[in-house]
Amino acid sequence: MRPPKLTMALLATPEALAGVRRALRAQAGPDCHELQLCAVELVTNVLRHVGEGVPVAVRVLHADGRVRLEVTDPDPRSLPVPSAVAGDAEGGRGLVLLDALALRWGVDTGPCDKTVWCELPAGPEASWQGPAHALVLGGSVHRVEWPATGSAGDPSAQPAGRARRMRSHNSSNSGVPTNTARSTASAPP
Repeated sequence: MRPPKLTMALLATPEALAGVRRALRAQAGPDCHELQLCAVELVTNVLRHVGEGVPVAVRVLHADGRVRLEVTDPDPRSLPVPSAVAGDAEGGRGLVLLDALALRWGVDTGPCDKTVWCELPAGPEASWQGPAHALVLGGSVHRVEWPATGSAGDPSAQPAGRARRMRSHNSSNSGVPTNTARSTASAPP
């Protein structure tokens, strides 16, 4: 996989779900409904099963005819498990939807976090904007620029410590990349 096409940092709140959809639409174009649905389902799982206000990282990668969506949260113990749901139940179908839409999906766990990922068939990569980083605050999306340390626009060229802080979500920064990041614009609604 190449460097991420989109990296988002957010707190798992109901308001953030609209920001996730908005950032994906701004980056991938208007025809990314399945990607949006999978992302919202995975962030909703964090909200319901790990807790409101939990720091979350969302990454979207694009390679080999696939789009890989990764949602990382700080609880390696709360693993997603598909379950049987009564016909009139209001919830519990997220992983069933994910399983139906994705080519494959899974969970990677670390000592301090877990990443639930899925892979979807990709549309033409040309329709994607260049690499972007976004901070989702409630329903608002703010583009974030990292200071250049390698080739322009290449997130893999950023210092490893900064990426690690964003993924590890330690309590000192609440999952929000604060050092040297600045908001430059909002994504369109």
